[in-house]
Amino acid sequence: MRNVQRRQSLQGVLGLALGVGLLGAGMAPAAAQAWPTKPITIVVAYPAGGDTDAVARLLGEKLSTRLGQPVIVDNKPGASGIIGTSFVNKSAPDGYTLLMAPSTVTMAQLVLKPSPATAYDMRALTPIFQVGAQPLFLAAGPGGKYNTLGDAIQASKGTALNYASPGTGSPMHVLGEMFNRAAGAQFTHVPYKGIAPGLNDVVGGHLPLTWITYGPVEPYLKDGKLKLLAVAQDQRSPLAPNVPTLGELGVKGVEVVAWNGLFGPKGMPASVVAKLNTELNAIVKDPDVAQRLRVLGMLPVGGAPAALGKVALNDLDRFTRIVNELGIKAE
Repeated sequence: MRNVQRRQSLQGVLGLALGVGLLGAGMAPAAAQAWPTKPITIVVAYPAGGDTDAVARLLGEKLSTRLGQPVIVDNKPGASGIIGTSFVNKSAPDGYTLLMAPSTVTMAQLVLKPSPATAYDMRALTPIFQVGAQPLFLAAGPGGKYNTLGDAIQASKGTALNYASPGTGSPMHVLGEMFNRAAGAQFTHVPYKGIAPGLNDVVGGHLPLTWITYGPVEPYLKDGKLKLLAVAQDQRSPLAPNVPTLGELGVKGVEVVAWNGLFGPKGMPASVVAKLNTELNAIVKDPDVAQRLRVLGMLPVGGAPAALGKVALNDLDRFTRIVNELGIKAE
């Protein structure tokens, strides 16, 4: 009789344990699926209308459909991206406040001196997804005065030539100063608040040169309002295969590729990061999305969150050294 009772008791314990286990197994996916339950905000730390803003809106639209929640793009421009980045850095790490950032996020604080209220630690951001990479080109304005890189370099030795960038501490600014040292040129940096206003001044003939991504300049190439003189990477870009690299033209060791990536605050749940990464990888494989990114001058990259983290940290280490070596700072 005791043996029967013991077996019944043991069966009851095993049944309870199995039931709890099954309940837990059933609850785990439910917990993972609980996010998102409300709208998600993607902060863009630059004005509306630029590359980063366009990427955020494109991917936000697709994410909204896939996640079943509105995705809102919130522009918080200022201080070459520092204000918006700081806002996200200090936000709750719940997956509802994200940052679509260009590679300026790794450079701006090295060049500018943010206040304690706007300071952020780029290493503290949670990397989620690298959207794409953007080669940087040197473009000359209309008039045919500078048809080759050699023309521009030679002219700058007599009179300093101005070049536009989308802001102090941007990849284009740092690239411009790297180029000056390597080429023995005297191109003078003129920062703007975003790509569009600087490009407009070059197209209008007010400035002769700009370091810029491909997307914004492409409409002006066919009618001769802009001419691409060189690309700052080790191989020619499939976006403009006829444009030589700086290395081919004798300027060695000057390679800077811009990128855009999605980040979140420190401490985001791994399940939320993984879900966002999975959805975004699927989105950029859509041929329509890939083509729309290409129009922006961006080649899709994708990959795991750690891949974006590695790219960002490598850039931070590299450009910390370069900024210090060249003494680059806000004008």
